Amino acid sequence: MHQFRSLHLATLEKVFSRLFIRLKSTGRRPSAPLGSRILTNCDDIFKHNMWDHVQWTEADKDNAHLKAAENSKVHIPLAEQGKFDTEACKYWDTFYALHERKFFKDRKWLLLEFPELLPSDSKSQESGFDGEMDTRLQQHHSHTHFDCTSNHQRLCQDAELETNEAAMRVSYPGQHASFRIMEVGCGVGNSVFPMINNIKENAAFLYCCDFSPHAIQLLKSHPDYDHSVCCAFVHDICEQEGPLPFPPQSLDVILAVFVLSSIHPDRLQGVVNRLSSYLKFGGIFLFRDYGRYDMSQLRFKKGRCLSDNFYVRGDGTCVYFFTKDEVHSLFSNAGLEEVQNLEDRRIQVNRAKKVSMHRVWMQSKYRKSHPVSPC
Repeated sequence: MHQFRSLHLATLEKVFSRLFIRLKSTGRRPSAPLGSRILTNCDDIFKHNMWDHVQWTEADKDNAHLKAAENSKVHIPLAEQGKFDTEACKYWDTFYALHERKFFKDRKWLLLEFPELLPSDSKSQESGFDGEMDTRLQQHHSHTHFDCTSNHQRLCQDAELETNEAAMRVSYPGQHASFRIMEVGCGVGNSVFPMINNIKENAAFLYCCDFSPHAIQLLKSHPDYDHSVCCAFVHDICEQEGPLPFPPQSLDVILAVFVLSSIHPDRLQGVVNRLSSYLKFGGIFLFRDYGRYDMSQLRFKKGRCLSDNFYVRGDGTCVYFFTKDEVHSLFSNAGLEEVQNLEDRRIQVNRAKKVSMHRVWMQSKYRKSHPVSPC
């Protein structure tokens, strides 16, 4: 086992050697999918706050399974569970009233991991991004170019054009934008403001919603909120008939960051199906959320479990922990095709207390493809 671990670390060190050289020369972390800071010497663990692409040992896996099984033995009685679903808005509204903007940090990593949030003609260099970011945008859009040479593809494109033209006859915010993004569960804007500051000169428009009125009020009172490029509104994505301020097939991107995990697992498929209907053909759904056996799952005490891998926190808000297979089923069942589906395993470090914690997140991208003609 020791020889295998040494060989594995040596391989990782070789693969990422160029990134380490660049890190040393530039003094900053290079951009790479899910990070590029690799722990190759256990003695270095407290030198940084986070380590990327962590490989779990068999002991790590066994310990995680044991802790999750232990804290799932006792479920909250069914008679008490319903309120955490039907009154979810109340619990989250209370959360934002208590913490306001102090709980979460702005997601500065957002546009590096999700370059799809910027249109192909984005002025990324003028917005403060370096040449590498611009290159990643060019590579992304070159890979996602749609070749409409077949008759069926042209028919699909014509149908979409007719839909868009009909939508344009109905006035709605952002209707003249050539690139439209929607963030669901936006909270107080920790993803919104990194996006707003980079779409102002790119003919893009951002919609963002949350079912907490207090969160939306805080977001709209922020000095960086700009109604000319952003429309923030209160909306519960679990509501089947709740109106949205734009027509179906009008969005280029849907972003869901740590929001789907707060929804009861039985309602998730319907939510993703409805949201996906607002994507254009070729549009993409970007997802980041909690992964199975993340530290936050293992820290739950007995009596906080609602159902398998679904828990309620002390403040009444809920959280589910996903696997790769579950994420894939969720989006593929909504008719979307996988572009990326990654399990992000890291070590988070509290250097002051000399404590390290295993984090697990999911990061995925699923595209709405053009319909294929029957054979």
